[in-house]
Amino acid sequence: MLPVECRRCGNAVLVEKYSEAHTSVQWLGDAEQTCPEFALRAQEGEHSMFVPTCGALRGSIDDAVEDGRVGISLRSYPTPGRLD
Repeated sequence: MLPVECRRCGNAVLVEKYSEAHTSVQWLGDAEQTCPEFALRAQEGEHSMFVPTCGALRGSIDDAVEDGRVGISLRSYPTPGRLD
């Protein structure tokens, strides 16, 4: 996963692209505390679990993909193996 910083607030997340349509985002802190957009929506009574994304962060990730800082991952899923 690669770090991407939000161009609006500077919050950093980890990102991995598995395809053009599939992007995995790992937040490094509580979204309602680290992201102004999530914080505002939480103040309005909407829990972050039901907020699909932050528009500014989504744009920052798209920019990172477009300029080559984040590429399509070569990992294949599911990972071979089993749970014991």
